[in-house]
Amino acid sequence: MSVTGQATEITLDKRQGGILVRTPPWRGVLHLLMAMNPRTIRAAIGTTITQYGKGTVMSDLKSFGENIIGNLEQVIVGKSQSLELVVIGLLCQGHVLIEDVPGVGKTMLARSLAKSLDCEFNRIQFTPDMLPSDVTGVSIYNQQTRDFEFRSGPIFGQIVLADEVNRATPKTQASLLEAMEERQVTVDGVTHPLPKPFMVLATQNPIEYEGTFPLPEAQLDRFLLRVRMGYPSASEEAKILDGQQLRHPIEALKSVVKVKELLSAIDSIRQVYVSPLVQKYIIDLVGRTRQSTDVYLGASPRGSISLFRAGQARAALLGRDHVLPDDIKALAIPVLGHRIIVSPAARLRELSADRIVQEIVYNAPVPGGDYQAVASSEKAKGKAK
Repeated sequence: MSVTGQATEITLDKRQGGILVRTPPWRGVLHLLMAMNPRTIRAAIGTTITQYGKGTVMSDLKSFGENIIGNLEQVIVGKSQSLELVVIGLLCQGHVLIEDVPGVGKTMLARSLAKSLDCEFNRIQFTPDMLPSDVTGVSIYNQQTRDFEFRSGPIFGQIVLADEVNRATPKTQASLLEAMEERQVTVDGVTHPLPKPFMVLATQNPIEYEGTFPLPEAQLDRFLLRVRMGYPSASEEAKILDGQQLRHPIEALKSVVKVKELLSAIDSIRQVYVSPLVQKYIIDLVGRTRQSTDVYLGASPRGSISLFRAGQARAALLGRDHVLPDDIKALAIPVLGHRIIVSPAARLRELSADRIVQEIVYNAPVPGGDYQAVASSEKAKGKAK
C-alpha cells in the first residue's frame, strides 16, 4: 500500500512489517503513520521504520550502555573510552585483557562492573604456585554419601577477575582456555557449564616481568579486546581524591541493570547490520596484518570475527542499527593489537604492535557506499529494473 502527499511517499510492506519514508518532509504524515499503528516510528530519508521496533531496540541499547558507563564513572574517573570498550566486550560476551601499571583502577573496574550488573563476582589472584584445580574446582570424596562430589572453583562466576594472570604458570593459565572459549569446565571427565553471562577480565602489568610467564598466543587470542587505562590527568586525580575523602565510591554503587536485561541486550546486538562493504573492509584490515613485513604472525580469523562483533556493539551503543567503517577504525587497535607478533626487524626499529595496526588502518582504503540495510521491497524493485 502506498500513500503520497506533500512530496512524501510512504510504502507499507506487510511482508517486511515496516514503513519506508522515501522523501522529506515527513512531519505532515506523522498522524498517518501513527494511525497505521507501527510499534516504532523512526523516520528518515531512505531508512525503514520496522513494525518490530528496530529503532526502539537501538535506542534502548544506547540507553543501556549509557546507564552502565555512567554508573562506572562514579568509581572510575575520566576513563570513558576504556569503559566503553569494556561494555563492548560485555555485550559481545567476549573477554577483556586490561594491561597497565598498578594502581590505575584495573581491579576496581572489574568490581564496579559486577556491581553495576548485579552479577556474581569472583576474583582469582594468580601466583606461581597456583594449580589448575584452584581455578576450575576439584572433586572431593564425601564419606557420608560414599561418592565424589564436585566443588566448583572461582571460575564459576559471572564476572571473573583474573588478577595478574601472567604470574601463573602456563599449566594454570591453560585452565582458562576451555572456560573462555567454550564457556564450560571439564573436571574428571565431567563437563560443567558456566553461568550466563560469563566474562573474564584479566589484568597484567606490562612493566614488571620478573617472576612472570608471558601469555602464549593461544591465550591472548581468546581475549576480544585489550584495554589500557592510563594515568589520570591532574584535574581527574583531584576529583578522585575528593570522591574518596569520606569513603570509597564503590561502597555506594548500585546496580543499574538486571541480568535478564543484559542477556536480552546481548541477543539484540546480533541484529545490528554489517554491510558487505564493511565486511570486506574488516577482511582487508586483518589480511594486511598477515602481509605486513613488520609482522611475524598476523591476526587469525578469530580476529575478523571479533572485529565484526565489536563493531556491532559499538554501533548499537551509539544508537545506530548499522556498522560504519569508523567503528572498525576505532576498534582496530584494541581488537587486533594483541593478536599479532611483531617481527624481530620491526622490534629493532622500536615498532610496537599498536603502531603497526595504526599504520595498517591509515593505509587501507575505506570503501564508499551505503552501509545501511535496504528493505526487501527495495531490493525486489532494484532487481526488477
